Amino acid sequence: MTSSITDDDFLATGRRVIRRESEALDLLADHLGDSFNAAVRTILGARGRVIVCGMGKSGHIARKITATFASTGTPAQFVHPGEASHGDLGMVTQNDVALVLSNSGETPELADIIAHTRRFAIPLIGVASRDGSTLLRQSDVAILLPPAQEACDTGIVPTTSTTMTLALGDALAIALMEHRQFTPDQFRVFHPGGKLGAKLALVRHLMHSDLPLVPEDTPMSEALLSMSQKGFGVVGVTDAVGYLEGVITDGDLRRHMDGLLSLTAAQVMTRHPRTIGPESLAEKAVAVMNDKKITSLFVVDPEGSRQVVGLIHIHDCLRAGVA
Repeated sequence: MTSSITDDDFLATGRRVIRRESEALDLLADHLGDSFNAAVRTILGARGRVIVCGMGKSGHIARKITATFASTGTPAQFVHPGEASHGDLGMVTQNDVALVLSNSGETPELADIIAHTRRFAIPLIGVASRDGSTLLRQSDVAILLPPAQEACDTGIVPTTSTTMTLALGDALAIALMEHRQFTPDQFRVFHPGGKLGAKLALVRHLMHSDLPLVPEDTPMSEALLSMSQKGFGVVGVTDAVGYLEGVITDGDLRRHMDGLLSLTAAQVMTRHPRTIGPESLAEKAVAVMNDKKITSLFVVDPEGSRQVVGLIHIHDCLRAGVA
């Protein structure tokens, strides 16, 4: 039997699903109120972790929320409700706060962890779509998701409801992160690998401290030796107190080939070179080097001064995945 469904039908379904979920997110945003504030303050008041729990599709959402909390400065751990009933309740302490997710609010597998929080006075934040459900009635903070149609026309597949729950978790995580003034540098501590870690790398993480520096009156024969020994293709030229006055690159050498060895570093150098601060993102250093068509930058602290503290080379950035 040949299906009569066309590509246009597929596209229409995809657009309907996305628009339906988008409308639900708008509804959720308008629906947030005192219970959201109470949830944030409850988590902030906990001395331990956020224990995130859910079953089935809600469990998958709970795992993602846990990961988002943990990477943004809120210690968190996912506990599977089935495993909780067989010993993992020992992971949940009185210093923790529980965030339990259930679309219906009546998921049987959640009974033991809910009872555990009540027995030991562990703060419980419940998230569900059904007002008056067991989960919300037992919760210290009850977050009721607004009524929204699932993305499928049958209304039986968890789609819109899981999208709203995931967005709610993101909202909690970011509210907590901003309250704690969580910085990109702190974020990098939890993301040292991969492209994200590279994008958040600071200049001070990649710079060299064994620097090719010579005084202004250094003969070029000695400046060339320092330039070769360090292997950066550049040498910095400093004044009498050690502040950076200029740099000598391969281009400067070519421009002064006639009588080069009879000159001093000050006579060959390019004055007022571009520099960067140690707290700048390495990505910014790459952008400067690409823009100026150079391969290295001296690092000065504070940025804008002439006190040299390091040197960053384009190859260091490339090896770290910053590009």
